[in-house]
Amino acid sequence: MDENMSTNGDTENHSAMPIIIGLTIGLVLGLIANVIGVAGREVPATWVTTVVAVAQPIGRIFLRLMMMVVVPMVFAALALAVVEIGDVRKLGRMGLRTLLFTGIFSCAAVLIGMVLVNMFEPGKKLPVETRDRLLALYNPPKAEGDAKPTASAQQQQVETIKANAEKKKTIGEILVDMIPENPLQEMVGAVDGSSKGNGMLAVMVFSLIVGIAITMRMDDCQPLIGVLQSIQTVTTVIIEFALKLAPVGAGCLVFAITAQLGFEIVRTLAWFAGTVVLGLAIQLFVTYSIVIWTFGGMSPWYFFSNAAEAMLTAFSTSSSNATLPTAMRVAETDLKLPPAVSRFVLTVGATGNQNGTALYEGVVILFLAQVMGVELTLAQQLQVVLMAVLAGIGTAGVPGGSIPLIVVVMKSVGVPADSIGIILGVDRLLDMCRTVVNVMGDLAVAACVAKSEGRATTSPPTI
Repeated sequence: MDENMSTNGDTENHSAMPIIIGLTIGLVLGLIANVIGVAGREVPATWVTTVVAVAQPIGRIFLRLMMMVVVPMVFAALALAVVEIGDVRKLGRMGLRTLLFTGIFSCAAVLIGMVLVNMFEPGKKLPVETRDRLLALYNPPKAEGDAKPTASAQQQQVETIKANAEKKKTIGEILVDMIPENPLQEMVGAVDGSSKGNGMLAVMVFSLIVGIAITMRMDDCQPLIGVLQSIQTVTTVIIEFALKLAPVGAGCLVFAITAQLGFEIVRTLAWFAGTVVLGLAIQLFVTYSIVIWTFGGMSPWYFFSNAAEAMLTAFSTSSSNATLPTAMRVAETDLKLPPAVSRFVLTVGATGNQNGTALYEGVVILFLAQVMGVELTLAQQLQVVLMAVLAGIGTAGVPGGSIPLIVVVMKSVGVPADSIGIILGVDRLLDMCRTVVNVMGDLAVAACVAKSEGRATTSPPTI
């Protein structure tokens, strides 16, 4: 989702600039440090010590502030999303159809991302020796005074990560563990890796069940809904506070990486960004076109040309919530959709239909697994797909709100959590791109629901 709850687009633009400046400074200084400090292929111990002792801890503080609210954030956001989307007694066919098309788009998005990552393998563009140095950076030695682990220690770290990734369960065990025996234990274990079952996935399922139960007793559960809304507000405020440190924190993380790895990590990031943009483009122009034509009875050319203003607003603000007024006006004035349908679908979609974010989260996790040498089984990749789809519904509605959940999923499949810093340098630009896909997905769902309800006010051109 990764969008600010504010409806002021100018605020979003101003907040992006310090982050971009911080990332740029970190990147440039890191490359300079790498050029100055590299002797052959080895980085002197003094440079390693400086990077680990100064820059990386600052970046980790930024990540810790995000991580400490992840469990309450996911629980509250998913439960409230079900309350908004799933009260079929009141919403009837419109709610069910909205949920159906949201599920179709989200599943298609994550599967597209997974196929592209496995096809292009952007994380494997990093040379083996560079990957060893990266593992040393994110798995620092335990003994005091050691500048870097020995080659055998690095190999042990690689083997440990691979062994964790190969701890697979049967399909039946995975399904059973999705229902937590002790939700509190799963919440704790989702963060530190000690969960008895499926960790964060079990927490997500518990949140969905709570949301469904609330919808069945809406009148009696109003106090609980208020508590969940307050929890969501508090986590949003904390993340917004953490993001004020983002220019320095993200800049330090980027500096730490580039000072160690130089231009090699930049080239790998270019492959990653290209994979994400290609996946988003396929989702936007192929998946949406097919669904709009098949279920919306609308020409894709008509749809995209008349929704151009919403696309530009989404890209410039990087916020579905900030784009919501524009999207509503486009839906009613340009796409000629009935207000009763468009207002409901777009309002719900601003928090519940984030398939661009779902695609991005799936790609990030699989990419970092490749970078860190973690071989994920098919079952683990399907687990990532399911969690990314749910994340598209439950991710906090603030810039960078997907990062905490991405980290938790990474840990659940054996990927070092701190390696999330690798992608922060390009996250802001990709945030703008995936917000376009999120907003256009909301409009596409609105068009399809309007057609299925037989409530279109006009007859848009069809192919």
